[in-house]
Amino acid sequence: MKNILFIAWQDVRNQLRQGSTLLWVFVMPPIFFFFIGTVTGGFSSGLGGEQATPITVVAESPGFLKNQIDLRLAANQFEAEWVASLEPTVEGEAPTRTLSFDASMSDKVLAGEQVQASYETSANALTREFEEIRIYRALYTVLADIVVAEATTGPLSGEALIALNDAPRVWQLDVSPAGKRIDIPSGFQQAVPGILVMFTLLVLLTSSGTMLVQERTQGLLRRLASAPISKAEVIAGKWDGRMVLAAIQILVALIFGTYLFSMDWGPNLGMVILVLVAWGGFCASAGLWLGTVANTQAQAGGLGVLAANALAALGGCWWPIEVTPEWMQFVQKLLPTGWTMDALHKLISFQAGAASVIPNIAMLLFATMFFGGLAVRRFRYE
Repeated sequence: MKNILFIAWQDVRNQLRQGSTLLWVFVMPPIFFFFIGTVTGGFSSGLGGEQATPITVVAESPGFLKNQIDLRLAANQFEAEWVASLEPTVEGEAPTRTLSFDASMSDKVLAGEQVQASYETSANALTREFEEIRIYRALYTVLADIVVAEATTGPLSGEALIALNDAPRVWQLDVSPAGKRIDIPSGFQQAVPGILVMFTLLVLLTSSGTMLVQERTQGLLRRLASAPISKAEVIAGKWDGRMVLAAIQILVALIFGTYLFSMDWGPNLGMVILVLVAWGGFCASAGLWLGTVANTQAQAGGLGVLAANALAALGGCWWPIEVTPEWMQFVQKLLPTGWTMDALHKLISFQAGAASVIPNIAMLLFATMFFGGLAVRRFRYE
């Protein structure tokens, strides 16, 4: 055990002396937390949250249809501010979201004329598509209200629409999130766990992988072979050193996420940490294995970056997996990053209980042993 701890300690010291390792462990996590969390902050807009999305509605003399459009926009979680014409708000900046109608739209509808509507937003592409869906739903509902009001109450008017709104509904649809989810995983609630998972894998694959290749090519491992230390002790020490590095990365990310970005880890923090420990073990085995199969430091670094980014993207680290195509959601179930993100979302966002992630931890432990076994078989001193 003394030899194992000695090797592990020396490996940790050597890795933390590398500037690139310090950069990715201590500096880059909060930067990526902020960037990804800000970009993905709109993914849950309108998905059951209490805060409505502000929107500027431009219409000159809207007439009695204004109240009905207001009602339907509010039902789709938009908070409308009506203006007669579009003017810059602050220092020439346009409103973030603008819904524009033809002038005197109520009079046009009564005359049987077509009313044009256009929507502009500065939101990112994914948020824009979801906002457009909600806008379409609101406007088509208004159109349906007009048709029903004319068919049931006679000539279309504001009073006819009020009577329609007050009429009892025979059918009602109650929609709520599944499980015990308290927050849609978006913004920092998505970014902090996702980037934590990604960076732990990235650092372990690149830093620890290249270091093992360097030790082999420079003859450092041959010196260990001549020392009174068994091969099993060498491999165990190397794995322990990588596990300590993974633990440092996870701890740093937990601290930054909690105190800088107000991350809420849910009521099962102990189980969250257990999941992250299992993930760290997998990353340690994967990094050790990569160091045994790579022939050069450049090869280890390149493969590590490529694998980490691909697994992060497909595993749901960059965005909520629910917004991706079905084939990506299927692929996530096959990847260690996917098992980890699924477990974290169950505990943090769904509050599904500690027992719900036991299968995820079991799969991570199996993957840890699998790649650890491959590393043992491939390990060589030169």
